[in-house]
Amino acid sequence: MKKPRILLAEDHPTMVIALWGLIEDELGEVVGTVADGETPLEEAQRLKPDIIITDISMPKLNGLEATRALQHTVLQSKVIILTSHCEPVYVTLAFEVGARGYLLKRTSLHAELAQAVLHVLAGDCYIGHGMRVGEERAFAGEGESLVRYRL
Repeated sequence: MKKPRILLAEDHPTMVIALWGLIEDELGEVVGTVADGETPLEEAQRLKPDIIITDISMPKLNGLEATRALQHTVLQSKVIILTSHCEPVYVTLAFEVGARGYLLKRTSLHAELAQAVLHVLAGDCYIGHGMRVGEERAFAGEGESLVRYRL
């Protein structure tokens, strides 16, 4: 199986380094990194990644607005939100704007990110450990499934 091409949108250099190492070692190929919410739009059009991993709190344009815009510009790319925001409202908003996965930075990224990438590439939606969301099925579109794990 071909390794997925992944674009990272993260403004914390330490997190970029950690994610890059994890992705390159086990998950896929990092095709680019950006440090704000506007640049992923340009870079995704140019690089055509399979997956875009973005934070919500980003300079210039937040990750939710960037995800919404990406749904209209790079149809082949799927977005996974990786953030410290654990409030249910953010999860709901993320899926409403087109995200396919939602993970917390504080979870075990090694296992969790790999699972999220695999499920999202397979066409599923993924909500990571530690999230409390009322009606999970609301996030899965017709013909899609939602993979959800509880602590």
